[in-house]
Amino acid sequence: MTDFGINLVRLPPGSWSGQRHWHSHEDEFVYVIDGELVLIEDGLEVSLKADDCAAFPKGIANGHHLLNRSNKIAIYLEIGSRNPLDLATCSDVDMMIANSDGCFRRKDGTPYDHW
Repeated sequence: MTDFGINLVRLPPGSWSGQRHWHSHEDEFVYVIDGELVLIEDGLEVSLKADDCAAFPKGIANGHHLLNRSNKIAIYLEIGSRNPLDLATCSDVDMMIANSDGCFRRKDGTPYDHW
């Protein structure tokens, strides 16, 4: 398969899924299998439990990520279209990543130095 990808994620207590981000060319969908998560978007927090889902349409600059504030591992599926033109932009830090080359860059396009 080349048009979409699926990740099975186990998020430990006190962890978060990554930087809050949004996609230019990639729809994203999350389905909670077990546990409880908090979805954080611009000005919004929503509790997600087993059998809940959330969808994030491409091109909408409303960054999202998931937090596990519980004392139990949360398990969820993360599904996306994996469009090679996609650019994921982080809402709260100066970072973006392009699917085309997988390189992290600043929002002005300059690459981060490798360490």
